[in-house]
Amino acid sequence: MNKSYIVDASYEGVRIDKWIRNNLGKVPQGLIEKSLRAGKIKLNKKKTKSSTKLSINDIINVYKIDFKENIIQKKKKYNPSIEIVKENENLIIDNNENFIVVNKESGIAVQGGTKSKKNLIDIFQRSEIFENSKPYSVHRLDKDTSGVFIIAKNRETAKLFTSLFRLRKIHKTYLAICYGELENDKGILDQDLKRYEGKKEIIEKSKTIYKVLDKNSNCSLLEMNPVTGRKHQLRKQLSLIGHPIYGDDKYTFEKNLKTKNKELMLHSFKIKFIINDKRHTYKALLPNYFKKLIKTKRLKFLN
Repeated sequence: MNKSYIVDASYEGVRIDKWIRNNLGKVPQGLIEKSLRAGKIKLNKKKTKSSTKLSINDIINVYKIDFKENIIQKKKKYNPSIEIVKENENLIIDNNENFIVVNKESGIAVQGGTKSKKNLIDIFQRSEIFENSKPYSVHRLDKDTSGVFIIAKNRETAKLFTSLFRLRKIHKTYLAICYGELENDKGILDQDLKRYEGKKEIIEKSKTIYKVLDKNSNCSLLEMNPVTGRKHQLRKQLSLIGHPIYGDDKYTFEKNLKTKNKELMLHSFKIKFIINDKRHTYKALLPNYFKKLIKTKRLKFLN
């Protein structure tokens, strides 16, 4: 059976092989490559390579593919309860005709995947707010990071936000509590970060402007403004300079630090942008566990 899929804003700039794994199931890379070479999967009705990056409104054509069930584990859609939907609706900071802004809780993914079923997009898909529309994810926020997150209500707005992010016209401010006392009270983290696609190592330049809001011999409270948008950028950067974020098991280099905090002390605090000459600024209140650590560590934060 032939099928066609339209690429939405959440997959702009994403490789087609990643889209296939996320939408058609956990397909081995070799089988993806074979299907693309044979023209069983095409992009806009043309053969393409697995490394091709997608654009909004691209059409992915799938022709008579019958993956064996023992090879493919198709992603199951998360089906949230009414209570969970209401809980997340209560976290909305702004709701207008084109988008909503949410104070995302730590521990919930933006989109569903093989490791995370509970996610914001599936939750708001069931909300009355999106009764006559569809939620579009327009940017990233790690599962364990809390704070400001935007969800578009239509394809046009999603495309606009994606363009604004790409052009760096949206400015985000994060708060982080990291181990140790930073030497400089302000500065720029300008580093090359590594990531991997399979066995292939990829080096990406990253840049973040930071300011120390308060510090002592044990820890520092930072305000961070990322210029680039790399995966886990702030977490990696602080770890590289020897000041990992509290609660970050993945990028904490000392074993004795891993059990100190369960929650990641990284919060998307503020976001600013302009649409049609109107300035938008949104702030997300700090989670209770974040405020508790600030108090416990005797740090000062003037909101």
